[in-house]
Amino acid sequence: MKVGVLMGGVSSEREVSLLSGEEIMKYMDKEKYEVFPIVIDSKDEVLEKVRGLDFVFLALHGAFGEDGSIQALLESISTTYSGCGVLTSALCMSKKQSKRILKAESIITPPGFIVNENKELSIELIETLGYPMVVKPNNGGSSVGTFIVSNRKALMESIEKAFKYDEQLLIEKYLEGEEYTISVLNGEVLPILQIKAKGEFFDYSSKYLDGGAEEVAAKLPKVLEEEMNKIAIACWEIFDCRAYVRIDIIVHEGVPYVLELNTLPGMTKNSLFPRSASFAGMEYSVLLDNIIKASQRDIYKDREHFC
Repeated sequence: MKVGVLMGGVSSEREVSLLSGEEIMKYMDKEKYEVFPIVIDSKDEVLEKVRGLDFVFLALHGAFGEDGSIQALLESISTTYSGCGVLTSALCMSKKQSKRILKAESIITPPGFIVNENKELSIELIETLGYPMVVKPNNGGSSVGTFIVSNRKALMESIEKAFKYDEQLLIEKYLEGEEYTISVLNGEVLPILQIKAKGEFFDYSSKYLDGGAEEVAAKLPKVLEEEMNKIAIACWEIFDCRAYVRIDIIVHEGVPYVLELNTLPGMTKNSLFPRSASFAGMEYSVLLDNIIKASQRDIYKDREHFC
């Protein structure tokens, strides 16, 4: 089978994408797959570069990676790819839309406001959340352009900085608590990881630099663990996830709050999904193989159902 690993891209997370792609290339089983690196610098070159491949493993992150755009492009030429479909990717990429859906399904998320670049900003209304707050792009990941603020001056400065990454921002109440991430592979929950960031929060450096954070298998009370597993499966089903997804949660005063869903989780050596799989006794190459198999199976199932 000819597998192309699509990496690079046009988003602010290009560097992370390249790291993920290199790691996937390194560990994919060469006895099963003929693997080709596909580094893209623009949207226009994708179709030409993927022609003739049997499968595309998406190592893209951010815009034109996780937002459904590349998924739609690949579906337009009937090319099978890894991960979630067009609609799921688009909904989960938008924190605004995913929070709306989660709330409608009675899944708790931190309170917050959406701020648009071209609309009048009511600082007084935002401040009803109470400090500290988190400022982040509505469409983005890897904590790029994310800030924790504790006063009005810092809030205004962070809003200005974050608008460089997106024209729409999410400003949430910062909830102090333990951070966890739940990896779901083909509808099955892998071991929950607790994240102990060395910095102020689990930022870009914590996620991708050696020693930036400690991720350990979570030791949770049985009731809380069962509740978090239940939440993860509910998220998987609500958004019609496919192959794999990672759900980030913070437990504040004993209550799990869903922060976001990652439809193309990072796959570097320091990334959370491979680490969670390793705690389940799954080697990296086996994880990649399982993702490919699950993606193929689900895509063919969807096409048969549509027909």
